[in-house]
Amino acid sequence: MPETAADVENLVLRLRGHVNQLGFLMPSQEPALLRAQQLCSAGLPEGYLPSRVHLVRLAEATHELIAKIRLDDVGARRPARRLARWTPQINVLRGAVFAVALTCLVWAASVPRT
Repeated sequence: MPETAADVENLVLRLRGHVNQLGFLMPSQEPALLRAQQLCSAGLPEGYLPSRVHLVRLAEATHELIAKIRLDDVGARRPARRLARWTPQINVLRGAVFAVALTCLVWAASVPRT
Protein backbone atom coordinates (compact mmCIF):
# COMPACT_ATOMS: atom_id res chain seq x y z
CA MET A 1 0.00 0.00 0.00
CA PRO A 2 1.18 3.53 -0.66
CA GLU A 3 2.59 5.40 2.30
CA THR A 4 1.64 9.03 1.59
CA ALA A 5 -1.35 10.84 0.15
CA ALA A 6 0.83 11.91 -2.79
CA ASP A 7 1.55 8.25 -3.55
CA VAL A 8 -2.20 7.52 -3.57
CA GLU A 9 -2.89 10.46 -5.90
CA ASN A 10 -0.10 9.37 -8.23
CA LEU A 11 -1.42 5.80 -8.41
CA VAL A 12 -4.98 6.98 -8.97
CA LEU A 13 -3.83 9.19 -11.85
CA ARG A 14 -1.91 6.31 -13.39
CA LEU A 15 -4.87 3.92 -13.09
CA ARG A 16 -7.18 6.52 -14.63
CA GLY A 17 -4.79 6.74 -17.57
CA HIS A 18 -4.78 2.96 -17.92
CA VAL A 19 -8.58 2.84 -17.89
CA ASN A 20 -8.65 5.56 -20.53
CA GLN A 21 -6.26 3.61 -22.76
CA LEU A 22 -8.06 0.31 -22.23
CA GLY A 23 -11.36 1.98 -23.10
CA PHE A 24 -10.22 2.28 -26.72
CA LEU A 25 -9.77 -1.48 -26.97
CA MET A 26 -13.29 -2.52 -26.05
CA PRO A 27 -16.89 -1.57 -26.85
CA SER A 28 -18.03 1.64 -25.21
CA GLN A 29 -21.11 -0.02 -23.67
CA GLU A 30 -19.15 -2.78 -21.92
CA PRO A 31 -20.40 -2.92 -18.30
CA ALA A 32 -16.88 -3.38 -16.89
CA LEU A 33 -15.70 -0.30 -18.77
CA LEU A 34 -18.65 1.77 -17.57
CA ARG A 35 -17.97 0.76 -13.93
CA ALA A 36 -14.29 1.62 -14.29
CA GLN A 37 -15.07 4.98 -15.88
CA GLN A 38 -17.53 5.75 -13.09
CA LEU A 39 -14.83 5.03 -10.51
CA CYS A 40 -12.40 7.24 -12.44
CA SER A 41 -14.82 10.15 -12.55
CA ALA A 42 -15.40 10.01 -8.79
CA GLY A 43 -13.10 12.20 -6.80
CA LEU A 44 -10.48 10.84 -4.46
CA PRO A 45 -12.07 10.56 -0.99
CA GLU A 46 -10.48 12.31 1.98
CA GLY A 47 -8.94 10.27 4.73
CA TYR A 48 -6.50 7.41 4.94
CA LEU A 49 -8.83 4.42 4.72
CA PRO A 50 -11.39 5.75 2.19
CA SER A 51 -8.65 6.82 -0.22
CA ARG A 52 -6.98 3.38 -0.05
CA VAL A 53 -10.32 1.62 -0.55
CA HIS A 54 -10.96 3.77 -3.63
CA LEU A 55 -7.48 2.96 -4.93
CA VAL A 56 -8.04 -0.79 -4.49
CA ARG A 57 -11.43 -0.62 -6.24
CA LEU A 58 -9.91 1.29 -9.12
CA ALA A 59 -7.09 -1.26 -9.40
CA GLU A 60 -9.61 -4.13 -9.39
CA ALA A 61 -11.66 -2.44 -12.12
CA THR A 62 -8.53 -1.95 -14.23
CA HIS A 63 -7.58 -5.60 -13.72
CA GLU A 64 -11.08 -6.64 -14.81
CA LEU A 65 -10.74 -4.60 -18.02
CA ILE A 66 -7.40 -6.23 -18.80
CA ALA A 67 -8.88 -9.69 -18.21
CA LYS A 68 -11.82 -8.94 -20.54
CA ILE A 69 -9.50 -7.70 -23.28
CA ARG A 70 -7.27 -10.77 -22.95
CA LEU A 71 -10.30 -13.05 -23.07
CA ASP A 72 -11.58 -11.33 -26.22
CA ASP A 73 -8.11 -11.50 -27.83
CA VAL A 74 -7.85 -15.22 -27.16
CA GLY A 75 -11.20 -15.77 -28.79
CA ALA A 76 -10.26 -13.63 -31.78
CA ARG A 77 -6.91 -15.35 -32.28
CA ARG A 78 -8.36 -18.85 -32.16
CA PRO A 79 -7.40 -20.48 -35.47
CA ALA A 80 -10.08 -21.50 -37.89
CA ARG A 81 -11.05 -25.14 -37.63
CA ARG A 82 -9.13 -27.20 -40.13
CA LEU A 83 -10.38 -30.30 -41.82
CA ALA A 84 -9.61 -33.44 -39.91
CA ARG A 85 -6.76 -35.43 -41.38
CA TRP A 86 -7.29 -39.12 -41.95
CA THR A 87 -4.95 -41.28 -39.90
CA PRO A 88 -4.74 -44.95 -40.74
CA GLN A 89 -5.51 -47.58 -38.14
CA ILE A 90 -2.70 -49.75 -36.85
CA ASN A 91 -3.89 -52.83 -38.78
CA VAL A 92 -3.75 -50.89 -42.06
CA LEU A 93 -0.15 -49.96 -41.31
CA ARG A 94 0.70 -53.57 -40.42
CA GLY A 95 -0.83 -54.78 -43.67
CA ALA A 96 1.14 -52.23 -45.70
CA VAL A 97 4.42 -53.23 -44.03
CA PHE A 98 3.62 -56.91 -44.63
CA ALA A 99 2.86 -56.26 -48.31
CA VAL A 100 6.13 -54.37 -48.80
CA ALA A 101 8.09 -57.11 -47.01
CA LEU A 102 6.42 -59.85 -49.07
CA THR A 103 7.13 -57.93 -52.29
CA CYS A 104 10.81 -57.57 -51.32
CA LEU A 105 11.00 -61.28 -50.47
CA VAL A 106 9.47 -62.31 -53.81
CA TRP A 107 11.74 -59.94 -55.69
CA ALA A 108 14.85 -61.21 -53.85
CA ALA A 109 13.87 -64.83 -54.57
CA SER A 110 13.42 -64.13 -58.27
CA VAL A 111 16.89 -62.65 -58.76
CA PRO A 112 19.18 -65.31 -60.33
CA ARG A 113 22.12 -66.52 -58.27
CA THR A 114 25.59 -66.35 -59.74
